[in-house]
Amino acid sequence: MDRKVNIVVGVCGGIAAYKTVEVVSRLKKTGYNVHVIMTRNAQEFITPLTFQTISSNKVDTDMFERPDVWDVHHISLAQKADLVLVAPATANIIGKIATGIADDLLSTVIMATKSKVVFVPAMNTAMFENSIVQENISRLQKAGYCFIEPDIGLMACGTAGKGRFPEPKDIVEYIKSVLISNNKDFDGKRVLISAGPTREMIDPVRFLSNRSSGKMGYAIAQAAYYRGADVRLVTGPVADHISKQISSDINVINVTTATEMNTVMLSEYHNCDIVIMAAAVADYMPKCFSNMKIKKNEEELSFKLVRTPDIAKNLGEIKSYNKLHIGFAAETENLIENSLNKIGKKKLDFIVANDITQKGAGFEVDTNIIKIIKPNKEIIEYPILSKKEAANAILDEVSKLIK
Repeated sequence: MDRKVNIVVGVCGGIAAYKTVEVVSRLKKTGYNVHVIMTRNAQEFITPLTFQTISSNKVDTDMFERPDVWDVHHISLAQKADLVLVAPATANIIGKIATGIADDLLSTVIMATKSKVVFVPAMNTAMFENSIVQENISRLQKAGYCFIEPDIGLMACGTAGKGRFPEPKDIVEYIKSVLISNNKDFDGKRVLISAGPTREMIDPVRFLSNRSSGKMGYAIAQAAYYRGADVRLVTGPVADHISKQISSDINVINVTTATEMNTVMLSEYHNCDIVIMAAAVADYMPKCFSNMKIKKNEEELSFKLVRTPDIAKNLGEIKSYNKLHIGFAAETENLIENSLNKIGKKKLDFIVANDITQKGAGFEVDTNIIKIIKPNKEIIEYPILSKKEAANAILDEVSKLIK
């Protein structure tokens, strides 16, 4: 960017305030200009000097402090902010903003800014789950405020549950994604994305599947949404904590089997400009389904497998000249050769390939090591990236192809 991005970090009075020091440090190392506002209660947990040392900027604590140069201080902070991050966000500050109260510097800056505001709630589980707090969060989300879901685990009060301050690195990744969303290069584009595994039922209890968590596809869906796209996400079964990480404005269609995913993708295809097939679709399914649970006995069990629908190939056969098709290839050998073969057979505009035997590039992790391979055999290699970073790298290449 031509200038440094200004991030205002509001620190509220919670024990997690000490973790915000690492958030500020990571934001600073990323290259952002960080201005910290501390509430009076926050200063009971950590000193302004700590944040001043880490941010290299004066820490603001008092709305009525005499400024070094003339300005209306809360207005100048609100205007210079490209983003306001409230971390930790207490029930108190969430309630204030939800009801329009601005009685200190932080709440006044939040009210006065036209920039995106991101809250990071951190509090006791019972407090977080309190119906009033949840109503306030819902009200703010509807008004356009962003929330990062708290983690689940042991908290300072000795209880365990939802309410822990998220990992600082995850907060910074989220902030990067929100800032990227200021670049609306997908504005007006309809993006159809598949994600997660499929399950092919053997009997009412057992199924065939794979180790895909869905994290990559969900990261692409969220990043595309931030960049202005109208996103439809067709997803196989994923864990609740993954499904809850995407915006409520994303149209999510849940499926279970490869056949169901194929039907939905074909149905939705006519209404999209770009299709990104990140799902790990099972290649085979049992030929026969047992309506009753198959009982264990001393004999060996065998059953016949048949091919599932090849979704990428089926979409390739009806591909329109003005649509973009992006595929994925998770391989253990012959990565380039197998990927190029898929590009041709499935009429892909490029393929995102990864060698799942590499550490950090396999399933169930938050990172990936990708290669973007194009029909002309051009290969773009990336170092190990978080899946959110990889998502934006993929969308950067898609953006170059948008007509």
